[in-house]
Amino acid sequence: MREVLEAVAAGELSPAEAEARLAGYVTTEAGRFDAAREQRRGAPEGILAEGKTPDEIADLATTALDSTGRALLTRVSEADVEAVEEAVAETVDLEYDARAGTLVVRRADYEPPTLDASAAVVTGGTADRAVAGEAATVLDAMGATVEVIEDVGVAHLGRILDHLDALRAADVLVVVAGREGALPTVVAGLVDTPVIGVPVSTGYGHGGEGEAALAGMLQSCTVVSVVNVDAGFVAGTQAGLIARAVSDARDETDDRDETAKTD
Repeated sequence: MREVLEAVAAGELSPAEAEARLAGYVTTEAGRFDAAREQRRGAPEGILAEGKTPDEIADLATTALDSTGRALLTRVSEADVEAVEEAVAETVDLEYDARAGTLVVRRADYEPPTLDASAAVVTGGTADRAVAGEAATVLDAMGATVEVIEDVGVAHLGRILDHLDALRAADVLVVVAGREGALPTVVAGLVDTPVIGVPVSTGYGHGGEGEAALAGMLQSCTVVSVVNVDAGFVAGTQAGLIARAVSDARDETDDRDETAKTD
């Protein structure tokens, strides 16, 4: 504790960074930011913009920047982005995906993680892009190499078969689909990698709003992990944890090989 206090006194740590190290979280008027989540859980804290005012979102974003060097926001609006831009320093890097509703803000001195692992995010159709983009943003933030494969729904199986090599090369797959949600089942029957299915709230009539897609994925005859409707963040995080485990295993193998060479 004394080292942290001395670092604050010397100007080497901000109060937010000090609080994050001592308590694991930082308290603001907008809420508590879990600054230690990435070290504890392996995945960064995400700031959900829905239900918060632009000022509250900007407050949490600046707190994230001060305590971790990065802010990851989901379900943001144009007004939210403007509020964050006004609140942060000009030296930060902002990446806004309007379709996915995600915003990533990094301090100039932030060093992003890198994983020796790849992930593919697959969509059934154009309507699935927003949810898929959220998953891809999280995967990228966790350091995985991400490939997005779009518009390969089961209405024409040739479309998914054209990408079979890329699907089999990935270490983990996030497959996003609405309507009846059949795409993850088809993909899981073609690959030997983990598949995470994400039902999307498209479709209409009986089973619309993602209900049929969710039910279909839960009843899949192939082995598929399934998250909630439109839960791109959850799917991206889960896939990122798998990618991290794969990367760690590869690093351990490389270390053993290097040791064997020097013995």
